[in-house]
Amino acid sequence: MRQIVLDTETTGLETRDGHRIIEIGAVEMVNRRRTGRTFHQYLQPDREIDAGAAAVHGITNDQLVGKPRFADVAEDFLAFIRDAELVIHNAAFDIGFIDYEFSLLPEPGPRVADICAVIDTLLLARGRHPGQRNSLDALCKRYDIDNSQRELHGALLDSEILCDVYLAMTGGQGALHLGSAESDDDGGGMRRREPRRVKRSGDALRVIVATTAEREAHEAWLKRLDEAAGGRCLWRELEESPS
Repeated sequence: MRQIVLDTETTGLETRDGHRIIEIGAVEMVNRRRTGRTFHQYLQPDREIDAGAAAVHGITNDQLVGKPRFADVAEDFLAFIRDAELVIHNAAFDIGFIDYEFSLLPEPGPRVADICAVIDTLLLARGRHPGQRNSLDALCKRYDIDNSQRELHGALLDSEILCDVYLAMTGGQGALHLGSAESDDDGGGMRRREPRRVKRSGDALRVIVATTAEREAHEAWLKRLDEAAGGRCLWRELEESPS
């Protein structure tokens, strides 16, 4: 399975106000392992960045002078995400902006939902941790993910952190490994452990015998199954077959 963990930074909160994407960061995973392939690009939005947005991501208008526009990178970006499953925190926000950018192209591009499946980790977290804070920082704390470098939001860094959070939320390793030595490593940081044997006391297991009333009720139910089957039901054949 190919997945792209993705994040964007923007000039503001609403596309209806003409706000644009100014940074895209994406990390590729295949079968729940990072491949090392990433997509990262700062973009010239042809408008000012709102002060509130700049306070969140720290990107300034001067930093974007001379950067490519979305139209310049749209083809490469589309090739990177096409047919993948996108993993995004608060996906509606990022997808809304990506769809908006595609709609502004001279030849409008596709809607994200038409080319990619999407997992919203915010909705996933709310389902698993109802009533709790489920921001990316809160999830890092809950799942013991190092986010010490995240003084400000950044699309590529946030994608890398979200990758770790998503794997932790959904079980960590992507495959079951049956190792024989606890010190073995599966290559993804997961340690394979010796299976534990459960010890039980020497006391005999307690056997609970069905009562007469329970046996009669069981027999009545089998007769109903016989009638429905037009003969002998499978349960009777199993009961009478030699072990």
